[in-house]
Amino acid sequence: MVRLNLALLAVLIGCALALVTSQHQARKLYVELQKEQELAKLLEVEWGQLQLEQGTWAMHARVEKIATQALGMRVPPAFRIQVVPPAAAEGKP
Repeated sequence: MVRLNLALLAVLIGCALALVTSQHQARKLYVELQKEQELAKLLEVEWGQLQLEQGTWAMHARVEKIATQALGMRVPPAFRIQVVPPAAAEGKP
């Protein structure tokens, strides 16, 4: 009877230690998950800011201003513009 009680006590202590270890691991993983979610939010905000910045840099008015002022480009007169028709698709009548 004493041997059975000691065996059950050992099993109980083993189960208790396993429970404590698994709870600790779960808490660590949950904290890590929260940190990664916060990082994902920050990256999402940065992505939005970069998209706005890209849109600003590519605005037609800004590109045209740089082309005329910094590069000395200008729109050609109408008589110098030639419209090239698209190439005919092969196999079409």
